[in-house]
Amino acid sequence: MAEKTREDKAPSSSHNLTCPLCLDIFDEATILTSCGHTFCRKCLEKYDLSHQDLDHMICPLCREVTKLSANRVDDFLTNVTVNGLVDDYHANCGGVNAVLEMRPKCTACKFQQDAVSFCRTCNNYMCDKCLDCHQHLAVFFEGHDIVSIQDIINGKVSIGHLSEKCYIHKQENKDMFCEDCQVHVCFKCVIVGHQFHKIKNQADFEQELRLKVNDLVQRCATKKSELEKNIQNVEVQRDEVYTAVQKLLDNVSQAYSIKAKELEENHRNLIEQINAVKRSFEDDLTVLKSKDRQMIKSICSSITLVSNDRLGRLETDSLSAHTLLCEELDAVLKKATDHTSAAAITKKAQKKRFKPADDTRLELGCISEADPKLQVIQCVDLQEMMYGMTKYSDDIAAIGYWDAHGIDIIDTAGNKHQYANIPSNMKCYDLVFQQDRSLCVTTGCKEAHIYSPNGSRKSTITVKSNSNYLKLNRSPSDEILIVNYDKKVYIYDPTGSTLKHTIPTKHSKTGQVSATRSGLIVTSSCDIKPSVVTVYDRDGKACKSLQALNGVLLYHAVDEQDMVYVASVDRVNGNVVIRLYDLDGLNLKERAEFNALTMTIGSDWCYLVSLSPDMLAFSSYNKLYFIEVSL
Repeated sequence: MAEKTREDKAPSSSHNLTCPLCLDIFDEATILTSCGHTFCRKCLEKYDLSHQDLDHMICPLCREVTKLSANRVDDFLTNVTVNGLVDDYHANCGGVNAVLEMRPKCTACKFQQDAVSFCRTCNNYMCDKCLDCHQHLAVFFEGHDIVSIQDIINGKVSIGHLSEKCYIHKQENKDMFCEDCQVHVCFKCVIVGHQFHKIKNQADFEQELRLKVNDLVQRCATKKSELEKNIQNVEVQRDEVYTAVQKLLDNVSQAYSIKAKELEENHRNLIEQINAVKRSFEDDLTVLKSKDRQMIKSICSSITLVSNDRLGRLETDSLSAHTLLCEELDAVLKKATDHTSAAAITKKAQKKRFKPADDTRLELGCISEADPKLQVIQCVDLQEMMYGMTKYSDDIAAIGYWDAHGIDIIDTAGNKHQYANIPSNMKCYDLVFQQDRSLCVTTGCKEAHIYSPNGSRKSTITVKSNSNYLKLNRSPSDEILIVNYDKKVYIYDPTGSTLKHTIPTKHSKTGQVSATRSGLIVTSSCDIKPSVVTVYDRDGKACKSLQALNGVLLYHAVDEQDMVYVASVDRVNGNVVIRLYDLDGLNLKERAEFNALTMTIGSDWCYLVSLSPDMLAFSSYNKLYFIEVSL
């Protein structure tokens, strides 16, 4: 209402001092360092609340990226020049309150007298003389809607937004909008410079913006309500998780009351595991709740910027900024609300089971997922007795033979072919593929040969021993591990040229060897009784071994996560029981016991290999089994 008076008094136009986001005179003008565009600091803070997950800010005008520090908007520099102009502007206008009280000038005549009335029909301010003409020239002005300037100042009536005059055609109102140029124009400008552009009536343009914002506001309310209900659901699911956890506690306590006092340490460990499970599930639920709250906060912040009373006057930079805000808010509202994660966490908690130990073991039991299982998905007949086996890929095993010569490559579907890049008449007592696909093969009790992927021999390892045939494996760092049923483990560098370590073992016979990512060595005595599995460090230190019952043989495999599988092979009864262990220092701590598998055990010599976290390969005599793991 007081724009013309303000422009007459102020040395600079308020249009140049307007924030593109709030459409008001700048309040603490703040500059984006990447592009130089300026906004109110409070507007930038509100805008940033909608993007708390980002470490940068996208300029609402040009979309240039500005990196954010830990203090985010607080570290942005103020625009000293713009703030100085704003201070001058307010000083020359007598302050913001004074501007609101100033009367506009008459726009109905050329004398620039103070306006006393406003004609809504003519859309003009009127001085005393022009008002007198309106009242007495009834033929021309009969029925015009006239309101008092004082009523407008006091806020008793509203006249809406005045049509701005065209800068080129002074007498014409800019009551049209060119969508191609994103500017308001008058009718004559349309004819002269925007003839083939897409033109909209000012009222239609404003109505379209208003409908768009109203739709966003309504969808925000709906989304907010939906997220609040989802937060309530998280709390309901939290109670279900607590119920499931409490059931575990009850089962553990009941088992504890039956066992002797020497089991107190085992009981304490189980309670710690359950508390860790509870904390884990509670953290997961809290994260879900926090995400929903952050989205509500982001939506509320965005809508305060989008819903603005001055939408009808948007153009150029302001319209660009407003469009970006609307697009971002629209994208947020389109994101699907997560109704299922909290319930999924509850189901996961309810799957936790307390498995009591049998009477032969002096412990309470263990916490595990419901019913870990093994399933034989493929049984493959081998051409001869298996002597060695290794991983070829996540679903392929390589089998070495002595009598039949050569190496078979066999996948989980049962397909097989011979490995071609070795001499056709080579006997293979054991084998291992290195990371670069080089192959290390033992052919007797003293030598191992390394072949490149193209079949050429790279080197030969000679072990000074008169013991049995050499058995191979490799560490995660590609060291070559060798045992030969002696009381030693030999560790060579990947090329086979240097003996790095010799680790003494406390058992007289060692038939298989593996290594973990941390450098620990795991050995099995296999078919040498008593059959044991032992963990050593590089200095030969070891803790208590796993020892099989009479008539049972132990074979092990280490997977890529340093978990140890141990197969207990009962040849008399023809079954195999596989257990999963975690490494606790040099001790093996049982994690799960799987269902017994019925297999054809044709020999005391067996092999267990981990192909992937969910696939094992087990072989005995002339049978190869692929076993799927479900934890």
